[in-house]
Amino acid sequence: MKKILTVLSIILVAASCAFALQKRPEMLPAYSQNSSQQNKVWVGTFQLVWNEFADNIVKGPVKFVSFDSDIAEALNKQEFKKSMLSENSYYTAYGKPSLKLKEHIEKAILEKFNETSALLNSVNWSDESNAYIFYAMLKKDFKFSAKFDALKTREKFNYSKEKYKYFGIDKESPSYMYNAVKVLFYNSPFDYAVALQGQNDEVILYRTEKNASFKNIYDSLVERTRKYKGTKQFVAGDMLKVPYMSLKQETSYPQLCGKEIQNTDKLYIAQALQTVDFNMNNSGVRLKSEALMDIKTCSINIPVESWGRNFFFNKTFYLFMKEKSKDTPYFAIRVQDMNLYKYQGES
Repeated sequence: MKKILTVLSIILVAASCAFALQKRPEMLPAYSQNSSQQNKVWVGTFQLVWNEFADNIVKGPVKFVSFDSDIAEALNKQEFKKSMLSENSYYTAYGKPSLKLKEHIEKAILEKFNETSALLNSVNWSDESNAYIFYAMLKKDFKFSAKFDALKTREKFNYSKEKYKYFGIDKESPSYMYNAVKVLFYNSPFDYAVALQGQNDEVILYRTEKNASFKNIYDSLVERTRKYKGTKQFVAGDMLKVPYMSLKQETSYPQLCGKEIQNTDKLYIAQALQTVDFNMNNSGVRLKSEALMDIKTCSINIPVESWGRNFFFNKTFYLFMKEKSKDTPYFAIRVQDMNLYKYQGES
């Protein structure tokens, strides 16, 4: 009987650990990658390191020997590139792994962003099988064009038990805040989108229950915006409600590792890592992301209603961030469980 109880205890612990591992958003390496997960995130840093590897070493699409990868196929489309970012918001580097390269990267990100790396110490810089290190950092830190009101009442998200803190515009908010919101479309109380304005960047919020790739959702949003004939100004009677959000996470992509790469001298990806550190409150947004690929050499073969519109993001929605002068976002989130994005305050 004791043995049975012990086995049951082990099974329950394993199940609870597996559940705990699942209780975080899935981080996707490619913008057009499909995933059925309810909560997911994409940021363009891993695509940047993949592009550098493909363009400078492989000299073409990255393909594996005797293995077809849907993720690699999506990354090979290079749907996000450095040209889609302002130069002052990203840094990339690659080369033969050495302490000199590590120190060069550390000095560069300190000088450019006043940041340190969470990933560089994951590399064994003295490993003789190291062929290349590819590294990228993206940093955005901007204020909205107006500071929104911290709404007085906490509220549930998607019928959750817990109540969360929101910011936005209500009937008592001053009208100067309206200029910080651009209405993209309002087709019904269940289908709408707005863009919160910064000086050079914007945060796009799209209320929808659809679950598709970020590219598919964003392309649909752009088309709906183009077709919308209603007023795109935020006006008296309209209201806005947005949750405070935080997300800090590191992810690896083992699906891309350990496989020999075609058209190379027996190279393979030993590590594929990415981080995201995102914080949004009523003042603005802070985003930092790193990506790293450790490449090694194989040692062996291997209509607007008169009472106003409610732009409430208290149920499932997408969030995109992009530079105003660019066509493609550099960051995207699908939010279904707000507990995974619970606001942690300033850090």
